Amino acid sequence: MITDFKGKTAVLTGAGSGFGLECARIGARLGMNLVLADVQQDALDKAVAEISATGAAVLAFRLDVSKAAEVEALGQAVFERFGAPHFVFNNAGVGAGGLIWENTLKDWEWVIGVNLMGVAHGVRVFTPMMLAAAAKDPAWQGHIVNTASMAGLLNAPNMGIYNVSKHAVVSMSETLYQDLALVTDQISASVLCPFFVPTGISQSHRNRPDGLEAAKPTRSQLIGQAMSDKAVGSGKVTAAEVAQKVFDAIAANQFYIYSHPKAIGSVQTRLEDILQARNPTSPFAHKPELGEDLKKALREA
Repeated sequence: MITDFKGKTAVLTGAGSGFGLECARIGARLGMNLVLADVQQDALDKAVAEISATGAAVLAFRLDVSKAAEVEALGQAVFERFGAPHFVFNNAGVGAGGLIWENTLKDWEWVIGVNLMGVAHGVRVFTPMMLAAAAKDPAWQGHIVNTASMAGLLNAPNMGIYNVSKHAVVSMSETLYQDLALVTDQISASVLCPFFVPTGISQSHRNRPDGLEAAKPTRSQLIGQAMSDKAVGSGKVTAAEVAQKVFDAIAANQFYIYSHPKAIGSVQTRLEDILQARNPTSPFAHKPELGEDLKKALREA
């Protein structure tokens, strides 16, 4: 359990908006050293100006988490400025929708590169640094939080790559938790599984890099984008509330962090499907009209 955050260092990817920025705001209020990393320079500059104005010690780093060398350079910069970080928030993520066979190779490379390999690079670069710090000081404590999604526990249709990437992050995080428990009592891990919360995730295509440009969107992708915009935009739980849940979970050493605990009912249904070897239940069972609308939209010529 970690309850004293003052003077501790946190690395946050995707710190220019959404959960990353809200966690940075909480960290600043708690007197932490904050490493803010984001791929979008203007958003990063704005976040750095805001957080620095609070008096917090800030290290800014423009970062594409999918690039191993960039995350390694971030690790070096963090160590030189603050030493091993006590907290790592592997939070950067992007969204993409559409029928799974319609996604291009570039779609796969972009989403898997950011959502999965971005977290993998964070774990690979920072965990050994944290373990070394813990070995030197029996009082040293650390925590890693990986941002997955309810899409890491459920498989909604028409958002396949995103589901695949987030399921992998849940698996990585559960394994990280177990692996850490084998070697230390000083460092633990959590996985954040938000449902629809108003963040910039539905507009993440704004940051697609050169060489991985999107193709002309298909009908299913346009429908997926519209549904995502609506669901994310109408979320009732704020990113700030979710960020507070993250800090509460770290303090309580709680692994699974949910923004919408009621959504767990759908996860239970999925797990019962698996246990009973029955075919997957329609995700629209509780709102059949949504499923019918989507089916109709996709089947129109």
